[in-house]
Amino acid sequence: MHRNHSLLAMIIGIAAISAFSSARPVEAREIVLQDSKILVAFDSQSGALTKLVDKTTGWTVERRPDLGISFRMLVPLPDRQDNFILGQKQRAESVEKISDHEIRIEWKSLLSQHGGVIPITFDATVTLNNGVLKFGGKIVNSSDLTLQTLDYPYFGDFNPPSKNSSLRARAMWYDNLESHEVYPDFANGKGYWGVFYPTFDYDSYRSLFCLIQSGSEGVYIEMDNPDQPYLIQYTFEQHPGVQSTVTNAVPESGDIPGKPLAGDGSDTTVPVHLEFRTCHFLFVHPHSDMNLVPVVVQCYRGDWHSGVDIYKKWRKAWYVQPQLPNWVKKVNSWQQLQIDSPVQDWRVPYDSLVSYGKECAESGVDAIQLVGWNIGGQDGHDPQMSTDPHLGTTQQLRNAIKKIQGMGVHIILFGKLNWADRTTEWAKTELYKYAATDPYGIPYRQGGYSYYTPVQLAGINNHVRYVMDVLDPAYRAVAVGQFDKLLSLGASGWLVDEVCHHDGVKYSFAPGHGYTPPGFIYAGDLPFARGLRAAADSAAGPDFLFAGEGPQDWLTQYYPFTYTRIGSGSTPVQRYIDPEEPIMIAVTGFDDRPMINFALLDRYIIEYEPYNFKGYLSDFPLTLTYGKKVDALRKRYANYLWYAKFRDTIGAKVKANGNCRYSVFDAKNGKRAVVVVNMEANRPITATVRLPHHGSLVVATPEHQTALPTTGRVHIPAQSAAVIMER
Repeated sequence: MHRNHSLLAMIIGIAAISAFSSARPVEAREIVLQDSKILVAFDSQSGALTKLVDKTTGWTVERRPDLGISFRMLVPLPDRQDNFILGQKQRAESVEKISDHEIRIEWKSLLSQHGGVIPITFDATVTLNNGVLKFGGKIVNSSDLTLQTLDYPYFGDFNPPSKNSSLRARAMWYDNLESHEVYPDFANGKGYWGVFYPTFDYDSYRSLFCLIQSGSEGVYIEMDNPDQPYLIQYTFEQHPGVQSTVTNAVPESGDIPGKPLAGDGSDTTVPVHLEFRTCHFLFVHPHSDMNLVPVVVQCYRGDWHSGVDIYKKWRKAWYVQPQLPNWVKKVNSWQQLQIDSPVQDWRVPYDSLVSYGKECAESGVDAIQLVGWNIGGQDGHDPQMSTDPHLGTTQQLRNAIKKIQGMGVHIILFGKLNWADRTTEWAKTELYKYAATDPYGIPYRQGGYSYYTPVQLAGINNHVRYVMDVLDPAYRAVAVGQFDKLLSLGASGWLVDEVCHHDGVKYSFAPGHGYTPPGFIYAGDLPFARGLRAAADSAAGPDFLFAGEGPQDWLTQYYPFTYTRIGSGSTPVQRYIDPEEPIMIAVTGFDDRPMINFALLDRYIIEYEPYNFKGYLSDFPLTLTYGKKVDALRKRYANYLWYAKFRDTIGAKVKANGNCRYSVFDAKNGKRAVVVVNMEANRPITATVRLPHHGSLVVATPEHQTALPTTGRVHIPAQSAAVIMER
């Protein structure tokens, strides 16, 4: 118990809770907000969320009032981290309906599990407008303790539309819409040793929204601040657990034989229920207050597209369209080339780069992403942006860049500024000062990467790195100084690798970094990017390209060109959000027609990477030949396939006698195109495209690019594609 808490306060608090529990009626009076779309109810005494109904579909999302929960807080004691404040143990000071659209709930002097009554006030607001629920509030911490997390809103009984339905959690990451089943099966996403119940979560630094999808309807949850001042986790917890660890099946009945965890032993069954909550990582310091980032909850009809449409509508209110050079707005293709690594292979000297540029120019490839050009090679000596004398002089690199760009091939310099190689003297003597540290004062470490040699591939002598604190203004100045070296080389742009993450580090507890720790590192990404963009605008002009590896959607305001890698199961959510954003995918196979077909299908830029980006374009002629055909097709029909709105599968139906994928594009003139890809490796298919109310149709393919009339029924060779267009 905290030193300032008296035994009397604890006794009084426990007595108050006991009286509340015994006096609570079986069916407490509910206070309701509703409109034509949503009904939500709260317990008038505890403030617990007891009901949520989608009135448009009849889906009762929160069903059993006795499982309703108001909130949960984590407020560690000096000698005990495990000290929760459970909403189930609190009586609300007031639950008041302010208007037809708003409820205000206040809790004061909260009883904790092990620290007695703690003087914290939680003033929560819930608004409902046109089917949109918004949960906000304010924390006033009048105690000597730090309030670390708050779970709110908290759904204690999140139900599928029916027992025969399924539920999948979906959120964005690396240009994909990830998916995790939570009903009827629930796979634990945490170590079973570390949780009481199977648990899974998504982080807001990956995705500002989470979808809970059930067939043709879903629930959309959003962190209502794209600047992300702190972390929110979308958390699912299955009670009391799964029926079988082999299948991860959730028990089918509403109750299952057993005893409640830490119960009194009188119960013979426990309720089966799914909890869903948004966990705010607040770190509200003693004697301070904090406003919550609102959480938006909205029901929708349709599949994931309908859920993402809600995000797209909100995005329009804050997204600032970035500057892009004209050449990346057109159909273009790239090559990635690594010339050095941290095992000092110094493979391609600067004065040998021109031969690669010449080959790109002859092949119609528009840019080279140059990797390993800086001292230490790829993943060595970061964040240094000096040239490497083993590869040549700085002037030799400038000359090579100028010659290649004179051929019409742009040079994009690969770089990393969010790590510091701990093997370098600079890191040992200075950069360690700017590193992110954990709560125990220990710098976080990123394990580096393995290259070529058996010893490195075994992970024995990797270049381990500090995770740099991009919230620290002093480190930002260091980074800009290194970036100025890159800018001085005369390239057309740069591509920031690993811009999307800080290796799992979320908060830095380092003192003296210009803020009161802890600091949410991802909150530094946008201001860090602004400083770099300002440096580029001053030195190279607004057409200097900022590209990034898989940047989160809000980061594309500063890194508007995306490099990513996809697989056969990837969902093109970023392309659906922004139909014209330059998104480039890696193509590495020696006859990689399937990946090039994905580029055609989802309007991705092709980046050729022979020998895992260590070879010449001519090293894989089959891949290059097919890629050039696809890009020629896209240039010829650019109004249908490039300067058009990507709709994924919305607006058409395709049936085929084999495995196929398709996508729909809406041209600006109102006409439509459907791309159909034959996924079969060894046999042709026949596909029939159904477009409602279509005009005359024509078809073109990478192999036969002159458009010919069609009824919508097309024959597609193995691993090829067809484009059906309205004329």
